[in-house]
Amino acid sequence: MPIYEYACNSCGHELEIIQKMSDDPLEECPSCHNNTLKKQISASAFQLKGNGWYETDFKDKKSSTPPPSTPAPCSSGSCPS
Repeated sequence: MPIYEYACNSCGHELEIIQKMSDDPLEECPSCHNNTLKKQISASAFQLKGNGWYETDFKDKKSSTPPPSTPAPCSSGSCPS
């Protein structure tokens, strides 16, 4: 769930709260109890939980890249040494 920041226009109290996106915005300030609380615009935040994702988590067992090619043997007599 996202973390939202609010600020009261009456007393200046600021708070952060975790809410569902479908929840109605808060209006009443917990400090002065006026209905002047406004949602602030801030950088988005998110939390990663669990062990994480790795490059190999969703790959097929078969490799999609061909194996490295081996150089062709030199038959012209002018091979680098």
